[in-house]
Amino acid sequence: MNAQFRRRIASAALIIGFFVAWELLCLAFNVKDIVLPRPSQIIVTLIERIPAIWPHAVQTLYTTLVGFALGIAFGVLIGVVIGSSRLAYDVAYPLLVGFSSIPKVAVVPIFVLWFGAGTVPAVLTAMILCIFPIVVNVATGLATTEPELEDVMRALKASKLDILLNVGLPRTMPYFFASLKVAVTQAFVGTVIAETVASNRGIGNLMMIASSSFDVPLVFAGLLILAALGVALYVIFSFIEMRVTGWARRKDEFALG
Repeated sequence: MNAQFRRRIASAALIIGFFVAWELLCLAFNVKDIVLPRPSQIIVTLIERIPAIWPHAVQTLYTTLVGFALGIAFGVLIGVVIGSSRLAYDVAYPLLVGFSSIPKVAVVPIFVLWFGAGTVPAVLTAMILCIFPIVVNVATGLATTEPELEDVMRALKASKLDILLNVGLPRTMPYFFASLKVAVTQAFVGTVIAETVASNRGIGNLMMIASSSFDVPLVFAGLLILAALGVALYVIFSFIEMRVTGWARRKDEFALG
């Protein structure tokens, strides 16, 4: 049994143990459904109401992926500019930090005022939430590129663009994929925030309606769907990361655990 397989078994055991403990504690203390439904009740609710839940899940996934794609495009562009220029770093980075510090729920009403309620505010909220980690990691990867590699490229008469494409961006890939795994979860947060405020469709809207009618199992079913979608996208990007940046990963025998 190799180390990777053992880690997967341990991870699965921890997840199963968490839900089993949740179920047993709810039964032992006779916790009411309106306070905290048992996992078995949440699964039953999800199965029984999947025809009604499915369109909301598709809408949330679509909105998140569109916002995430826009966030990647703008995040990489801004990160390259900031990471490649000291002047751009000094000028733009404080502004970016200040903007990222604004609670995004306060921005949603502005998007609604500009674009109306619906999908567009949710896409924009998802986009702005996932831009910052991408910018920071891309800029860090470019800024920490070994000067020796750049000197070799200059000795070969390479242009700044050649250095960026052949040294800078490949060197940034581990940072970039690390940021994607963070940004995709942030994109889901942005989508759900906007859906609870300014949308008539999506998991966020479904959870708001369910909570207003005290349908707590349905609220938790929505949370379970969001968690499953987030984990699925995280796994997808982790798989792509292993294929693209395998050269930067430590071997199991040198890794801790």
